[in-house]
Amino acid sequence: MPPQDTGIYSTWPPRFCGGNIDCKELVKGSALYLPIPVHGGYLSIGDGHALQGDGEVSCQAIECPMEMVDVTIHLHKNMRLTNPRANTPSGWLTFGFHEDLNEATIQALDGVLELIGEKYGLNRVEAMAIGSSVIDLRITQIVNGVKGVHACLPHGALTQLEEDAKNRR
Repeated sequence: MPPQDTGIYSTWPPRFCGGNIDCKELVKGSALYLPIPVHGGYLSIGDGHALQGDGEVSCQAIECPMEMVDVTIHLHKNMRLTNPRANTPSGWLTFGFHEDLNEATIQALDGVLELIGEKYGLNRVEAMAIGSSVIDLRITQIVNGVKGVHACLPHGALTQLEEDAKNRR
């Protein structure tokens, strides 16, 4: 997705609304949620990877064509995001992108704490306290000038909280 500001934007760097999100955990069965800053969205998809390591340390992966990839698009009008979020077969991911790796980490962590709050009804302090035991932070990429970090919340990591949240509904 392009940013809201008028101009020509490369798909090369990752950004808050998409771009080159080289995350090896975005696999078959994943749902990627992107903020849509412009009317119409202007979604483009490409740069498929058959294999890549965390960090994509030297600007390449094992590239693959996208012709055989099936993608389904849904518009979630009530979803308010500041950065990308994904539900993958292994868990929830939240992303942060910035030239400074520390800032990217803060963005990813903010996203997963917000997600925990939404899913389990916890405030930020509670989410941080419990998250310290279950959240994994990984380097998405260190290429493209913009660094990427993703925070991982494995499915089932908060099973008891999931049960409690269901019972409150």
